[in-house]
Amino acid sequence: MTTPCIICVAITGSVPRKEHNPAVPISVSEQIESTHEAFEAGASIAHCHVRKDDGTPTSDPDRFAALMEGLRKHCPGMIIQLSTGGRSGAGRERGGMLPLRPDMASLSVGSNNFPTRVYENPPDLVDWLAAEMLRHDIKPEIEAFDLSHIFQAVKMQQEGRLRGPLYVQFVMGVKNAMPVDREVFDFYIRTLKRLAPDALWCGAGVGAGQITVNEWAIAAGGHTRTGLEDNIRLDRARLAPSNAALVRRAVELCEKHGRPVATAAQARRILGLRPAA
Repeated sequence: MTTPCIICVAITGSVPRKEHNPAVPISVSEQIESTHEAFEAGASIAHCHVRKDDGTPTSDPDRFAALMEGLRKHCPGMIIQLSTGGRSGAGRERGGMLPLRPDMASLSVGSNNFPTRVYENPPDLVDWLAAEMLRHDIKPEIEAFDLSHIFQAVKMQQEGRLRGPLYVQFVMGVKNAMPVDREVFDFYIRTLKRLAPDALWCGAGVGAGQITVNEWAIAAGGHTRTGLEDNIRLDRARLAPSNAALVRRAVELCEKHGRPVATAAQARRILGLRPAA
């Protein structure tokens, strides 16, 4: 396969630091430094959350603005994707940073169970977030935690609530949601291709399933996501030392399966994004 593989690095997440590897970057300066290392290792998308000074998650637009400014300076051309996830805020607060016009933003189009809570994405909030992304020319990354989310994203595109072609990320390995299952993964690909032939897709595995889904996605011709947000370990005994280390692992899988790694400029063309700011 000669299609370049886009590698997304999820640099920090929104789980409290004490539950994470100490290498997870928390402050804006730490995030910029960690993302720069991952960018140099081969990542072309940065999936970003922000934290308060005490490490708790927030949707503060000012912190997102500072992070975006630093990433644009130190990672020229890299695609900036901001999270609208539910751990960092409630209701429309989750999309308060969208007027900053990042290249992309995550969008979950349905609810599902997380390890200890329901990840709520009510229809009215989903519609508002999607409308804000249309208004500010932001490409959504559809986070599909369940098969129904693929169908919903396609329906929203058909109705004009999402601009195509879709970019859908299959998220597997979240406790109480979809496990890492090869037959399901293959069915996701077939279903998306059947419903939206022009759609692109990405595979993300959480926890121990990260490297498995990385390899499945790369070998199947899709794109992939890695990073400390999704997996704090390289193996059972050793903590992952950095986001860059996890990106390098994905790059090695690309080499194994004959996939070139997409540069930021190539990733922008593949995803149909506007030129870098």
